[in-house]
Amino acid sequence: MTALNWAIRLIIFALLVVFAARNTDPVILRLLPGSDWQTPMVIALLTFFVGGVLVGALSLLGVIFRQRREIARLKRGADHSPVSVQPEMPPVE
Repeated sequence: MTALNWAIRLIIFALLVVFAARNTDPVILRLLPGSDWQTPMVIALLTFFVGGVLVGALSLLGVIFRQRREIARLKRGADHSPVSVQPEMPPVE
């Protein structure tokens, strides 16, 4: 299974390298009025992809920290409370 995984990764990497090599034409991005950015298309795509990944990761930080606080609170509560074992009830006839 590991060899198959690496083969798939190698194929995807090769496709991305070919894509990058074929798309080196310059593009002009007009981000703000009076501001032009001229760069190869693959660099522009990579920049916006990385920016999207960063924005997505930052949007998850609040959830991650909230879950960590809740897990710590639950662990503290579990350490201080004894485990209560209830006796088995006899079957009802």
